[in-house]
Amino acid sequence: MDKTELERVQRYLRTLFGNPQIKVTARPKKKDSAEVYLGDEFIGVLFKDEEDGDLSYNFQMAILDTDLED
Repeated sequence: MDKTELERVQRYLRTLFGNPQIKVTARPKKKDSAEVYLGDEFIGVLFKDEEDGDLSYNFQMAILDTDLED
């Protein structure tokens, strides 16, 4: 993913979730995905999917059981 794509998706996620602390950054050695952070905390991976001429981005976030503890 190039810098323009990263910025577009970052702007979309910030608007969607109303949170300017969301950051989308390139992954080392990977061109089809990016890392998503909330502030300094890693929260997931964004994958670029180009299939049959259609372009989409898929956000994958894991929620650990320990994250749900009070």
